[in-house]
Amino acid sequence: MQTSADGFHGFLLATRLRATDDAMGLTAHGTLYKALGRMTEAGLLEAAWEDPAIAEAAGRPRRKLYRVTPDGAIAIASSRASVTLAPFGRTRPAARGLA
Repeated sequence: MQTSADGFHGFLLATRLRATDDAMGLTAHGTLYKALGRMTEAGLLEAAWEDPAIAEAAGRPRRKLYRVTPDGAIAIASSRASVTLAPFGRTRPAARGLA
């Protein structure tokens, strides 16, 4: 997902998830934002409101911007390493302890 130097906002994330069919129920009303809040509380994301002047110039409400923290980057890498592709593009957890 392309983001600005200031981070990404929830609506952009929801739009991208719906477009790639990776949403897994996260784009339902409020669900994504609850998940973003929990990830922020867990230290995986940092959140900050954008400058009000930017929103005013664009004629829209302010956006809450999220950035992945170093701990979040580790969690992403770990998650990606534990998933393998199954036939037909489905994902499943990687087998552990099996050679």
